[in-house]
Amino acid sequence: MYQRSFDHWVSSSSAKYSEGDHVWLLDKTKRQGDVPIGAVVKLSDSGQVKVTDDSGKDHWLKTPLTNIRIMHPTSVNGVQDMIRLGDLNEHGILRNLLIRYNDDMIYTYTGSILVAVNPYRDLPLYEKDSIDRYTDRKIGDLPPHIFAIADNAYANMLKNKSNQCVIVSGESGAGKTESTKHVMQYLAATSGQRSWIEQQILEANPILEAFGNAKTIRNDNSSRFGKFIEIRFSSSGIIQSAKIDQYLLEKSRLVYQSPDERNYHIFYCMLAGMTREWKVKLGLGQPSEYINLTQGSCLQCAGRNDKAEWTEILNGMKVLDFSNNEIYEIQRLLAAILHTGNLRFKETLINNLDAVEFVHTSELKMTSELFGVNDQAFARALTQKTLRTRGEVVTSPMSLNQANDVKDACIKGVYGHLFVWIVDKINSAINRDTKKKDRKGFHSIGLLDIFGFENFDHNSFEQLCINFANENLQQFFVRHVFKLEQEEYNIEAISWQHISFKDNQDVLNMMSAEQMNIFALINEEAVFPRGTDRTLLDKLTHHHAANKLFIRPKTDRDENFGIEHFAGTVQYSVKGFLARNKDTFHMDLLQLIKTSKNNFLKMIFHNDLKEIKVTQKRTNTLVVQFKQSLDSLMRTLSKCQPFFVRCIKPNALKVSKKFNRGLVARQLRYSGMMETIKIRRAGYPIRYTFSEFINRFRVISPGILPADREKNHIDGCKKILERALGSNSDWQIGKTKIFIKDSHDALLDSFRESMLTKSAVIIQRAVRGWFWRLQFLRKRKAVIILQSWWRTIQAKRRFDLIKIGLARLQAVWRGRKLAFDYRFARKRIVLLQSRCRGYMVRREICHRLWAIVTIQSYTRGFIARRELRHLRKIKRVKKLPKSQQKAALLQLEEEETDYRKKLRENNKIVSDAERRKRMSVSSTDDSAMVDKMFGYLELEETASNIDGFDTSIPKLEEEDDISEYTFSKFAATYFQSTHVIHHVRKEIKIPLLLHENDGDKMAALAVWLTILRFMGDLPEPKPKEDINKMDTKPVMTKIYDTLGRTYKSKKQIEDKFNTKSKRRLASTKKKLISMTLKKQSKLTGEVADKLRNEEDYDGNENFMLIDRPTSNLEKLHFIMGNGILRPSIRTEIYCQICKQLTQNKSRSSHARGWILMSLCVGCFAPDDNFEKYLRNFIRSGPPNYAPYCDSRMRRTFANGARTQPPSWLELQATKSKKPIMLPITFMDGTTKTLLADSATTAKELCDVLADKINLEDKFGFSLFIALLDKVSSLGQGTDHVMDAISQCEQYAKEQGAQEKNAPWRLFYRKEIFTPWHDATLDETSTGLIYQQIVRGVKFGEYRCQNDNEMAQVCSKQYYIDYGTELQSNKIDNALASYLPDRAISQQKGLRFWSEKLQKCHKEAMYVRERWEPRRVREDVVTQAKFQWPLMFSRFFEAYHVAGPSLAKDRCVVAVNWTGVYFMDEDEKVLLEVPYAEITGIAVTSGTPHKIKGKCFTLSSARGNSRTFASINSEDITELISDFVEGLKERSRFVIALHDSNRRDTDEVNIMPYKKGDLFELDKPAGKNFTSVGWRSGANERNGRTGEFPTDGVYILPTMSAPPSELVTIFSMSPVELEEQFRNMMSQTQKDEDSEPYTLEEYSIDFFRSPLQQTMSRAPTSRRGKEKLWCHSRDMLKQPLLKKIIHDNDMVQEGIAIFLDILFVCVLICICSALQCGKFKIGQNYSAIVFIYYI
Repeated sequence: MYQRSFDHWVSSSSAKYSEGDHVWLLDKTKRQGDVPIGAVVKLSDSGQVKVTDDSGKDHWLKTPLTNIRIMHPTSVNGVQDMIRLGDLNEHGILRNLLIRYNDDMIYTYTGSILVAVNPYRDLPLYEKDSIDRYTDRKIGDLPPHIFAIADNAYANMLKNKSNQCVIVSGESGAGKTESTKHVMQYLAATSGQRSWIEQQILEANPILEAFGNAKTIRNDNSSRFGKFIEIRFSSSGIIQSAKIDQYLLEKSRLVYQSPDERNYHIFYCMLAGMTREWKVKLGLGQPSEYINLTQGSCLQCAGRNDKAEWTEILNGMKVLDFSNNEIYEIQRLLAAILHTGNLRFKETLINNLDAVEFVHTSELKMTSELFGVNDQAFARALTQKTLRTRGEVVTSPMSLNQANDVKDACIKGVYGHLFVWIVDKINSAINRDTKKKDRKGFHSIGLLDIFGFENFDHNSFEQLCINFANENLQQFFVRHVFKLEQEEYNIEAISWQHISFKDNQDVLNMMSAEQMNIFALINEEAVFPRGTDRTLLDKLTHHHAANKLFIRPKTDRDENFGIEHFAGTVQYSVKGFLARNKDTFHMDLLQLIKTSKNNFLKMIFHNDLKEIKVTQKRTNTLVVQFKQSLDSLMRTLSKCQPFFVRCIKPNALKVSKKFNRGLVARQLRYSGMMETIKIRRAGYPIRYTFSEFINRFRVISPGILPADREKNHIDGCKKILERALGSNSDWQIGKTKIFIKDSHDALLDSFRESMLTKSAVIIQRAVRGWFWRLQFLRKRKAVIILQSWWRTIQAKRRFDLIKIGLARLQAVWRGRKLAFDYRFARKRIVLLQSRCRGYMVRREICHRLWAIVTIQSYTRGFIARRELRHLRKIKRVKKLPKSQQKAALLQLEEEETDYRKKLRENNKIVSDAERRKRMSVSSTDDSAMVDKMFGYLELEETASNIDGFDTSIPKLEEEDDISEYTFSKFAATYFQSTHVIHHVRKEIKIPLLLHENDGDKMAALAVWLTILRFMGDLPEPKPKEDINKMDTKPVMTKIYDTLGRTYKSKKQIEDKFNTKSKRRLASTKKKLISMTLKKQSKLTGEVADKLRNEEDYDGNENFMLIDRPTSNLEKLHFIMGNGILRPSIRTEIYCQICKQLTQNKSRSSHARGWILMSLCVGCFAPDDNFEKYLRNFIRSGPPNYAPYCDSRMRRTFANGARTQPPSWLELQATKSKKPIMLPITFMDGTTKTLLADSATTAKELCDVLADKINLEDKFGFSLFIALLDKVSSLGQGTDHVMDAISQCEQYAKEQGAQEKNAPWRLFYRKEIFTPWHDATLDETSTGLIYQQIVRGVKFGEYRCQNDNEMAQVCSKQYYIDYGTELQSNKIDNALASYLPDRAISQQKGLRFWSEKLQKCHKEAMYVRERWEPRRVREDVVTQAKFQWPLMFSRFFEAYHVAGPSLAKDRCVVAVNWTGVYFMDEDEKVLLEVPYAEITGIAVTSGTPHKIKGKCFTLSSARGNSRTFASINSEDITELISDFVEGLKERSRFVIALHDSNRRDTDEVNIMPYKKGDLFELDKPAGKNFTSVGWRSGANERNGRTGEFPTDGVYILPTMSAPPSELVTIFSMSPVELEEQFRNMMSQTQKDEDSEPYTLEEYSIDFFRSPLQQTMSRAPTSRRGKEKLWCHSRDMLKQPLLKKIIHDNDMVQEGIAIFLDILFVCVLICICSALQCGKFKIGQNYSAIVFIYYI
């Protein structure tokens, strides 16, 4: 044919050619098989024509030009669909592929058939954008692509509701496997959901390629087996499941590889990617060490990364539900196969018989161990054969060839069964609907990726089967494209010109259909006992020598025969045909596997082991099995609508950009591409039945009825076609069907869509008109109603206006009448008052006149009597002699003068005293009094200038005028009748204000007496006998003892509170501050017990009063402690102080009262009724106290009351009236000093610190206070800082130290992480946390699990400090500052840690990639967050009061980023509640549980709720609620709370669901999730996507996929939840009951606290405390039991007993040493000294 075409071109070429013309260069040699090549004319001026062909070669052609022909324009630049080629011949097709291949356009259409040329390199054609671009597009709309074929198969499946298949064919190395993967990629992406099943299908490819693909000389990733992947879709087009069928794995490759070929990929990947430990365990090494991997002399494959592929294989196995044990067993069998291949035999003689033995036995032992069999039994199975005849067993040795054959059969059998099991395992994961009977709603797309046509230098049995499969596929292609189409044209009587094509049915008949076909002869010869490969060849030659398609051997010794296939002639070597066809597994090996301890090995041979009998059952040969599976495949394909992809190999060198014209032309010839183009161009690929055509396209032609109502179908079809395409278009009508072209079908679809769109617009217009008219009528009706109401309102307003006017008129008239009456009455009252006042004035004047007259009379009488006495003295003088009279007169005058002078001086003294008395109250200088009051304080020198420090005290704004709120007005209103407003110096019988509680009354009276004693108005009580005994019990603890009691009789007081009673002694042993210094809840300690006990007392004696002399500090603590702990008497205390300051004429008492006032206003505030009165009273006070007290009180009102009395530090600040300077230490060692006052809270200090260091991520940073080895968190809330300092001072007093010596320190550090914490957002925050972590590791707060973790932390620190350079001196210095002291020992010195650090440093990624130090810090912070979640927790004390029981009721609540933990005192977790399980938390009242205070209730998804009492209930609730709400805003997972109300078929976009279904949202839930109404997501149960109502789901507070157990809980009923919880609690109770009691548990409740060993001010770990319950080398300084600590006699007795025990132990040791003869004076000197000391 091609020769005739060539002659035709030569005879017809006589035209003139110009430069630039494209021509066909005809081959002058006319060799058979050559194809004309395209060329371009370069020069045509002279007699010769110069042309350059497509390969770049120049040719000079002489005239006449008989060997060129002009090229059709469509062949110049190429076309996308070769049906449109003008040069419809072989060279036109070839050049079209060449042009497109050079432009990286590897895909070309031939109608709906895709031709794909392998580019041998990666092209950017398969990104997500390409998938989106080809979605819902028809073939021809876009450039040719494999995605277009996949999309049309997918669209046809949904459109026609029928199964589809994509058949990828081509030679080995043409790219079939890659094309199949691209189709699968598209189908997985376009199915609408990235579900788990889609991921599993994609992950199955790497596993199958690893176990079934290998490198051949023609293909680096050649599929050595065939597979058919059937992907099943739901009716909505979502992937539901898949199934993989495998065909004819090439097992001979396991034991033999040709040169430059490799074994299966899995062996090389495993050896490259397996860790060293696993290799040692399995006895593996390098690939070069194994015979079966080195026969092809090719260990590496260019372009493949075996190590990375191993990781991908393991990940794929995890996705496909391979368990860890199954993965290990697979590796174990692969290792056994490699070791088996290394077994070598040598010939020997045993009993004069040829036999074999092993060269080395090391591999035998390892192989036997991996197979789980006995090594001797395995050796016998490989070297001996057992024959069973008539009940007898005969054993004989094997020859060398037989032993090697058995070894090879063992390898092939194990690997073959393993491969089948892996395929079945994958199917079990992806084929989920195997048990469903009803699959009517499911359709599938099949992908066939089978071995290509092969023709090697040496072809064997496998190549025969492979080529037979390709013959069947070619016949299917021929039958579908040529035969069926032309037969249907003839049946339908279509006008058609028959096209001849190459039919390979004769080859198939010769191989499998005829009576004595080749496969039948092979199978028959395999059954004969004496059948050999030679006899098989003879039979083949005898029966088929006459067939022209069979090529007989050239000579009698020739072992080759040939077959003329559709792709060319292939010579097959008959050697080994029968053995490979039998594919038998040695019976001795099968018996050996039956005894194996390897259960996995027995499992994959399960079916074979079941068939073991005394008489061996004959199984089907490989030919029969392969033919049966191939027939099943062809039947499956015949039921599908096929899409063909023809893969073309451009060259045999596997290089890019090289196009071998001869090789490509050969592939085009045998694939029938020329005939395909012709039949596609001339044929009608689209056909519809009359009913289908009318029902689908009748909308194009109005008036056409549906098919069931249309009488004449043919006329209806003609009307539609003529209206849409015209009468002259190329379409035909058959007997039952319509035949049209591809382009016409697309045009009809576009017309149909246009008409549907137009009809939809009309319908929409009518519906919208009806809707808006309905809306208009509704609005019109509403407007009328609104107007009527509006008019009513307007009339009512006018009426109300008139009514108000009349009322005002009445008011004016009544006012004027009342004013007249008032003026009239006032006139008469004024007249009466003037008369009364005149009378009273006159009476007062008369009284004063009488008084003056009386005083004058007495004065005149006094003067007269004095004058009389003077005259009498003169008279006596005159009676004296004259010589003495003068002297006596002078003396008398001097006495008179002295008397007058003395009188004047006395009058002056009295007047001065009166003047000073008047000025004493307002101008008292109390500085000396202050010094006297605070004499116990040694005032430290503070900086005179505090302007340089930052302050946490906010500026206060001035308030309104409160001058009218006077204390006298309040007293007149609220004081009880017996009390006066001014200062008194006596006890009172009842409080100033009315109190309903008897305890408050007694407390008020006790405070009154304490205030009198503090101000000096009442003497101290007389000291008792035991006054010398030091009382270390804080006053606050004594006040706690009085809470929660009622009072009855005096006798009960004496019985319960006698100083000698046991109860009183026990109460003194309880301490206010626990040794942990965590946040204590009063409800969980002493106060909770007292509130529950409700102890009773009488009011006859005030036991609350301290009946001994106390210091000023104790008095202050008593007064303010009652005010803090008894809020109901706070106003009483202030009224008492104000009363004692009113008209107080004592300077000392007045000054003490204002000092007390200034301290009280800094601790608590009065109630709202007294607030303004107190402020007015303070503002009118002394100028040196009024502003200071006013500012302190306003701060107290703003920040709330204190919980502890003033500390020693506050008293110093009160003395100096200056702010408090608090040094706060950061975790990097720096210190910041801030100014504070008594009301300063932790939040204020934290905010100032954060602003000072520019900290943006403030959450979780809190203040911590450290005292000795105790650390307490102040948080970042409203807790008062000075309360914590006061507690530390009280604790120091309990330990016998002074308050001022309490070694407390404040720290600013990270306390808790948020679940969504990101270390990359705030560099300052990350730096502080990093310093906290490294210092915590250094001092033992954070502990690493092993040496490697410690070395990694040190390596990261070193990298941050010194970079990548490793220097020994720097490393030693760094390790000394990095490692904790306990980590450095004799066994693990600095050298050990230095080597560890260097190793980690060299292997670290951050060193190789040169990370920035900031990024390494972020990595350390993130690692610490996940490694120590409990160490970054916020702790609260709580008491379990309701709900399911816990092991202990008193517990510690730890809230961190992972969830809520409830722990006991030993840090044992009692209950763990992740945030995903928390459904609610709320603050509740403790009244139902007989608890005074607030509680919080935690609800779980498991259906139970627990209630805990804590003073921090609000803080706990707020923290957990913030975390839960924050997680919900960021969560993408929701749970259905009930079944959906809609059916699956109601709407496409509405997703059906059931209660308990888990949805994954397409984006985070956000804040306003429920207000949106509808959201879209994916249902994890059924894989469906769509929208669902937000009010029917519950947002799971989690950022990762929830566990399946939690999802199951939401689908349970309340009864099921209760039953599950009951079972869990019973199991927990059994576990707790089985735990033994230990001395450690006993010590927690009854042992004393450990003694303090250091006074270090640094915070230490809570784990490093002394353990009193275990062995120690220290002497016992105090008894162990805390109940005898306060009894000195018992203390001494306990220590003496301990010394006696030690003495006895030492004596026993010495006696034992003497008996053994090992006692030496030098060695046991310390024991002798100890005995002497005792």
